[in-house]
Amino acid sequence: MRIIVYGSLRRNQGNSHWMTNAQWLGDHRLAGYQIYDLGHYPAAIPGEGTIQCEVYRIDSAILAELDELKNNTKDYQRELIQTPYGSAWIYLYKHSVEGYPRIESGDWLKRLDEH
Repeated sequence: MRIIVYGSLRRNQGNSHWMTNAQWLGDHRLAGYQIYDLGHYPAAIPGEGTIQCEVYRIDSAILAELDELKNNTKDYQRELIQTPYGSAWIYLYKHSVEGYPRIESGDWLKRLDEH
């Protein structure tokens, strides 16, 4: 199975250690989504735009750990989407992003350049 990540799970980010045993498949600009800066982590939602992502091959143990990480916040829901590497799970934010700054570049790593 595969997962597509756009924020703190990307390489060299705060939660990238969760991806240690995952196989990096490649980068992907995902169309039809927007990304917002919530402070320590981002929120992706369906919308006009593209977001910069990384796609990984993972096993069920990694998915279970990521589900636990994301479910602890109760802020995300996991959905299956299509990527050039095949279908992949993505964690989408399930609350309002009103009042949070949109990352216009769509790239979490470039958010500080935009503020």
